Amino acid sequence: MIEPEILLDGVVFGESPRWHDGRLWFSDWGANQVIALDEDGRPEVMASVPSFPMCIDFLPDGRLLIVDSARQRLLRRESDGSLVTHADLGGISRKPWNDIVVDDRGNAYVNSIGFDFPGGEYAPGLIALVTPDGGVVQVAADLAFPNGMAITPDGRTLIVAESYAERLTAYRIDPEGLLRDRREWAATPGDHPDGICVDAEGAVWLADVGNQRCLRVREGGEVLATAGFDRGAFACVLSRGESPRLFVVGQQWGGGGERTGRVWSVPAPAPGAGHP
Repeated sequence: MIEPEILLDGVVFGESPRWHDGRLWFSDWGANQVIALDEDGRPEVMASVPSFPMCIDFLPDGRLLIVDSARQRLLRRESDGSLVTHADLGGISRKPWNDIVVDDRGNAYVNSIGFDFPGGEYAPGLIALVTPDGGVVQVAADLAFPNGMAITPDGRTLIVAESYAERLTAYRIDPEGLLRDRREWAATPGDHPDGICVDAEGAVWLADVGNQRCLRVREGGEVLATAGFDRGAFACVLSRGESPRLFVVGQQWGGGGERTGRVWSVPAPAPGAGHP
């Protein structure tokens, strides 16, 4: 069990952490803000979008992409800080759009959970591919609450967390960016994986809200390490380079808008690799 260090308190609903240019970025869905933390844990608001969910990732040129689920679109933050529409997602699904991961070519994969949550009747979710020119096409379906996604360092495999199925599912990414050859990457019985990331040794870290922990698992499901928390762990990401750290965002589920969210840091055995 790895003991966490608290980097930031007072977050409303933290999600979608990303390591970018030596800083930790994440979304506070409850405050409708994208925030970057410096080395001392000082937050800087980088964008504001009235959406819940509101996941983020970066294009190869460093521009930020933001999933504006409330308006079924993908936004792009330009160098001057302005937000423009990168793609319209509404033609694929009008249900909540969730996580995003971008590959080295600028292809963005965005998933929709497929039903109104919480309270709506369950329906399977999907993954859409957004090409660099803003084209959108569905590339996967029949996912049991698709959540966090990651792309392996070789760019050939996309892994998605199926929270309701208690598993990580993998696809081969073909030369056109389409997803092929679906398979189970790892079963996670008793854990409902949320946000995920890949490390340089090929293992995946997954966050679990209900069990208030993150697990490091290898393909096939063997658990290699566990980091526990005092509230739900929603998503995680790894730093790069020497002395790697796992950054985790989480909060009390159903907090009613109270600022129970935190950002934690724990030492990790291997740095991040691939995307995010």
